[in-house]
Amino acid sequence: MRPGARQQAAIEILSTLESQRRPAADAVKDWMLSHRFAGSKDRAEIGDLVFGALRWKQSSAFRMGADTPRAWVWGALRWGFGWSAEQIEQSCYGDPHAPTPPTEAERTALADATLEGAPAWVRGDYPEWLDSSFERAFGAARGDEGAALAAPAPLDLRANTLKTSREKLIAALSESPKLKEAPLAAPRAPDGVRIPWAQGRTFPWASEQAFLKGWFEVQDEGSQLTALLSGAAPGMQVADVCAGGGGKTLALAALMENKGQIFAHDVDGRRLAPLRERAERAGVRNLQIRAPARTRDVLEDLRGRMDMVFVDAPCTGSGTWRRNPDSKWRLRPNALAKRREEQQEALRLAAPLVKPGGRLVYVTCSVLPEENEDAVAAFLASYDSFAPVGLGTVIAPMYPRGLAAQMTPLLTGCDGFFIAALERRG
Repeated sequence: MRPGARQQAAIEILSTLESQRRPAADAVKDWMLSHRFAGSKDRAEIGDLVFGALRWKQSSAFRMGADTPRAWVWGALRWGFGWSAEQIEQSCYGDPHAPTPPTEAERTALADATLEGAPAWVRGDYPEWLDSSFERAFGAARGDEGAALAAPAPLDLRANTLKTSREKLIAALSESPKLKEAPLAAPRAPDGVRIPWAQGRTFPWASEQAFLKGWFEVQDEGSQLTALLSGAAPGMQVADVCAGGGGKTLALAALMENKGQIFAHDVDGRRLAPLRERAERAGVRNLQIRAPARTRDVLEDLRGRMDMVFVDAPCTGSGTWRRNPDSKWRLRPNALAKRREEQQEALRLAAPLVKPGGRLVYVTCSVLPEENEDAVAAFLASYDSFAPVGLGTVIAPMYPRGLAAQMTPLLTGCDGFFIAALERRG
């Protein structure tokens, strides 16, 4: 496929999303299944165009003077991927499958448009209804923070120290013919490895021998840092009560060096399904999986015994918009309210498990204060036996939230994670 045909394909996919509120990845997959002539490079670049258009939807519409899939795609090419106005126009000629060439107004916009005078939510490419939340979180920097959340993310890996070291993992991956960009040590997480983002390129990490041997897991650096900041250490009794697929569970187990015990639970037992296989591959031996039961409390015997309870709370995922740019446009106020209820339910489940002198660690992949400091304040208002304490390790820079901390792509180069530690007093 020529570049113009790929643009038209992206426009068609985005047009279907206008009438169907569903994940963009599903729409891209459906288009690929019905257009099997598209090669692997075509599929990768069309996917990048669709997600790029969603990343920069607001700012592209402002610059182009039109809120349409065509404007979003060309805006992504022009101001996201660095094409010139001339390149975009020329890609529309000589290809019957390309979009019609730019109009005079579109040609002028592609050549000269700026974001001068644009409000923060346009400069930051986030929903207008969230502007008050972003202002609370970031003040005058909210446009810049939103723009960083709209940019493509690198692929981060966590070297599994139960089996290897970061240096050995980097050396092994550097030999892979599938990897086009050299792997780098992540800037802050001591076991993190970063593979830079490149347009139209994907790394099939699941087929790597290093992965099959359990040498690494895919995990954003911010997620790795929350495990490190939790203070997990060898010999502890730890409960991860929102374990899901177990990414942070495995990171905690590695920090514990297979000493002590970690209990993994989730109110939706289906989410725990991948964890046993992942733990076996990683060489984790101190894990107990506690799936929910219909007639009994599977955490009853843990009450008052845990040195640490880790709550990776359900949230809107606003801190991961770099990886899921379509999710920000599908988010609604009622979904935020629902996540806040679920967060308090998770904290109520976790609190009785903490022993006197132990700690409850609250984490979200969100940048919204309603899900972060507000959630902690609401919990503390009902549980006066808990009090905020400093985090185990200080990793700067972060936004301070009292004794808690907020990571963001702009400040820390990783996804937006919030973390707070609360100690149970005797």
